[in-house]
Amino acid sequence: MKPKILIVGDSCLDVYSYCSASRLAPDKPVPVLEVLSRTETPGMAYNVFCNVESLGVFCDIETNLNWKEVIKNRYVHSSSNHMFMRVDATSSIERIDVTKLSLDYETIIVSDYDKGFLLEDDIEYLCSNHPQVILDTKKILDTWAMNAKFIKINNHEFDRSKKFIENNMKSKIIQTMGGDGCFYGGKLYPVEKMDVIDVSGAGDSFMAALCVKFTHTKNIEQSIEFANQCASEVVKHRGTTII
Repeated sequence: MKPKILIVGDSCLDVYSYCSASRLAPDKPVPVLEVLSRTETPGMAYNVFCNVESLGVFCDIETNLNWKEVIKNRYVHSSSNHMFMRVDATSSIERIDVTKLSLDYETIIVSDYDKGFLLEDDIEYLCSNHPQVILDTKKILDTWAMNAKFIKINNHEFDRSKKFIENNMKSKIIQTMGGDGCFYGGKLYPVEKMDVIDVSGAGDSFMAALCVKFTHTKNIEQSIEFANQCASEVVKHRGTTII
């Protein structure tokens, strides 16, 4: 049987409003933005789902039904790709009942953006009732994450959580470090230097590639190297890009 992956997490709609900015406002010294074009793509957990699907793996997603109402609108200069600002429209997200989920999957990806869809108890339940939960969370880590198989975390998230990370959790931490690559198990996994166009969604692409490769190989080093390659590719393109 082909491996199956379940993604659990909160999702949004990523909007990119590409603008021109040729003058300043007469009343305040701020640029006047003229929207030239607009793109919309699924974001957060749904972006992980799209990336897993693009890698040819069967997957399901459990996410908030109102994800199109949770909007991240980025106003971006059309020529330079400079982002002027991001405007969020956040609707209330209802908490999921994880006890009703089927866990008949080889891997469960928890993509938690801490919008209320998953609480610490919910993540602890999933990690305690499935042997291969790979976790990406915006929450400050604590003992509720102890039973995750691996925990993907970026530099900022690691700094916030490091004093709460138990010794038996340290071996699970995969720390992404932007252009420096990834750190795991006392070893740095570097990436080639490149021209970065847009980092939006790169963490989701890394997570999807990591989980797909590990589901197939059970080799975490190969999985990190593959995830680095995929994330390095998506940052060469503007907007939220699929592998």
